[in-house]
Amino acid sequence: MALTDTAVRHAKPRAKDYTLPDYNGLALFVNTKGAKCWHFRFSWADKQPRVSLGTYPEISLRDARALRDVARALVARGIDPRVHRQLERNARRLVTENA
Repeated sequence: MALTDTAVRHAKPRAKDYTLPDYNGLALFVNTKGAKCWHFRFSWADKQPRVSLGTYPEISLRDARALRDVARALVARGIDPRVHRQLERNARRLVTENA
């Protein structure tokens, strides 16, 4: 079942960390202190790594789904989203250093 904005907003901390799944690999991780983080889980080299997409409420459910779709497109093209993110960070750092 897909998450709703209300379910995300009302997710409260519990005695143990837990995850609220959305669909197509997106999930909201809620820790014991109440912090909420979006994760995207995907298949890569016979493993199921995950990549963080940001924290709620900075990243809304709609934005998290859009970021998930971008990451899924990368996986479909044979690009590891974790490596892609690192390459983007390195490129930004080089631009900043050379400016």
